Amino acid sequence: MRQDEKISVIVPVYKVEQYIHRCIDSILAQTYANIEVIIVDDGSPDRSGAIADEFARTDSRVKVIHKENGGLSDARNCGMTHAAGEFTMFIDSDDWIDQQMIERMTAGALTYKADVVQSSFYYAYDDHLMVDERYMPLSAAPTLLTGKNLMRALITNEQVKNFAWGKLYKTQLIRDISFEKDVLFEDVFWAHQVMHRAEKFLLMSDPFYYYYQRNDSIVANYTSRNLDMIKGLRERHRFIEKFYESLTDVSFKGLLKMCLAHYHLLFRNRKADCLGAHKNAIHRFIKENRTAMIRAAQNDNELRVQLYLFLIHPYLNISYLALRKLLRKLRIIPKPAGLTRIDKGGVV
Repeated sequence: MRQDEKISVIVPVYKVEQYIHRCIDSILAQTYANIEVIIVDDGSPDRSGAIADEFARTDSRVKVIHKENGGLSDARNCGMTHAAGEFTMFIDSDDWIDQQMIERMTAGALTYKADVVQSSFYYAYDDHLMVDERYMPLSAAPTLLTGKNLMRALITNEQVKNFAWGKLYKTQLIRDISFEKDVLFEDVFWAHQVMHRAEKFLLMSDPFYYYYQRNDSIVANYTSRNLDMIKGLRERHRFIEKFYESLTDVSFKGLLKMCLAHYHLLFRNRKADCLGAHKNAIHRFIKENRTAMIRAAQNDNELRVQLYLFLIHPYLNISYLALRKLLRKLRIIPKPAGLTRIDKGGVV
């Protein structure tokens, strides 16, 4: 294909010296060559910044920005101020991408006149991959989403993911939508604003992105700061009430699921909530919105059971979840279908 459109690839780096080579090498090896790689060294104390400079010395497409540490959102925002491409892509520095990702997604954007393109992705572990086909099989044809259907797909977090990575955006669409600073799960605060603007959103089933699962990641180490997820969803819910009133129940359902999940995580990580203040806040929020929560869960049997148990007493739901986990381990009830494991020797 012709490569007239320049693609800006923004890669924030912080303490990733053991991963950065794999990430940047995968970008520079793209079959689509008209790219600029903007590496933002977010005040990394290790050799990440120096390694980035080495890439810039050997490939003119690489630009390195060194700045004081400000967090992932600040680094992405900084990268956006330097993006000169017609399209922009975000890649986390411990992840990597398929050689054809940019070419195939750019072709999709141009063919379907899409503002945003999303590919499927692999959960990448050291010895295997996992791919989720529950909402979009790998054999599925490209799908266009627009308007309320697009926002619904984002809220349910099934076909459309909240992640900023794994997508190709028209640069002008996102130029002035900044990532919120000083929060975890910054993508949750950002994604609905982007989808609200997008006229056409293209889903591609090809898993072009490798989302590396490392033990020292934000997600793997739960603290009370992880409650920023609920903060972001509540902010999004207010947005939905204002602009997509018919999706209010769908939004409440997602918020309820997250509240129940985080209550469980706080229970399992007592150090994150020594005095119980965070669990109490979640309990109070669910009780204050009891009627709306019950209505949101009415067509989901599993969620409805969890909610009713929680309203009787939160620890009843904790016990129920522990029992379900045990029954799954004993294979008395099945694990969720649609997750495929791929070992080095092939699919299992």
